[in-house]
Amino acid sequence: MDERARAIEAVYRERYARFRDVLVSLTGSRELGADAVQETFAQALRDRHSFRGEGSLEAWIWRIAVRTGGTQRRAQDASGGSHDVSTNGTVVATPAWSDLDPDLAEAVRSLAPRQRLMIFLHYFADLSYAQLADVCAVSEGTVAATLSQARSALVDILRAKEYQR
Repeated sequence: MDERARAIEAVYRERYARFRDVLVSLTGSRELGADAVQETFAQALRDRHSFRGEGSLEAWIWRIAVRTGGTQRRAQDASGGSHDVSTNGTVVATPAWSDLDPDLAEAVRSLAPRQRLMIFLHYFADLSYAQLADVCAVSEGTVAATLSQARSALVDILRAKEYQR
């Protein structure tokens, strides 16, 4: 096994749960999320020689993960496959963290897709602004603005929910 393959394996061992949680959220299914993680790392190993060392290896793998999760979600939608949904049609396949605070999970699900992705990748995958910019192919300023907007939206949603009680 070459050095890059060992590095990819190390990311897998250390960060599997974070990749799984984010991909479950992106795909809307626990099964699809787990499959997407496996496909992500298989592709990373196959394509490891195309990583040019620009940015972090983990960010490069996250880029693959986001594409893989999106592809699997679209394929599932196109085939009429099911997601893990509640009776009202809301996707409930969210990471384990959502069990700790259902209001937060619901608020995050209500964000715009780009905001939701950046929230997941920053707070639940622990990616830096630079890594997020690399994964999402945007500037760090765009990352900062998107996260700021997402946090403001979450505050508004949670305050409104608290006000309704």
